[in-house]
Amino acid sequence: MTKVIIASKNPVKINCAKEAFTLAMPEEVFDFEGVDVSSEVSDQPMSDHETYLGAFNRASNAAQHHSGAYHIGIEGGISDDGQVMTAFAWVVIQHGDKIGKARTATFELPQRIAELVRSGVELGHADDQVFRRENSKQKDGAVGILTRGIIDRKEYYKPAVLLALIPFLNPSLY
Repeated sequence: MTKVIIASKNPVKINCAKEAFTLAMPEEVFDFEGVDVSSEVSDQPMSDHETYLGAFNRASNAAQHHSGAYHIGIEGGISDDGQVMTAFAWVVIQHGDKIGKARTATFELPQRIAELVRSGVELGHADDQVFRRENSKQKDGAVGILTRGIIDRKEYYKPAVLLALIPFLNPSLY
């Protein structure tokens, strides 16, 4: 059995990792575990670099406490040019000396949410305020709310987890 450590206790991130690994490697049996580790970045990463660094740090910090497993860091972030604010996430997977990384698709946030985030409110909390929800980041997230449930947060992250698995699916090429 192969251990997979997801550097989060968020059920959305744990379930997307489960689905992606099972889809990518159906012949393997996995044991999945979510753990709390630090991203060592802001609660709301505000750039592509900071978001990537958060995902990388989560995977690396999980690897320090649980060796020999796949370690997955998933970090949601935003980019803001002052006019348009967009949301995305980075996924970093480490296993041994190999690393895989991928970024999700990007989507524009509504101005009301962008204004709250610019004032220091984390995106998940801004979503909850604007859409009168509770804990949306552990459910459908901004992407689920804005696509009216067509793409929930788990389905949004899953392609990036699959893409980050490419080096592990093709070890002779990486």
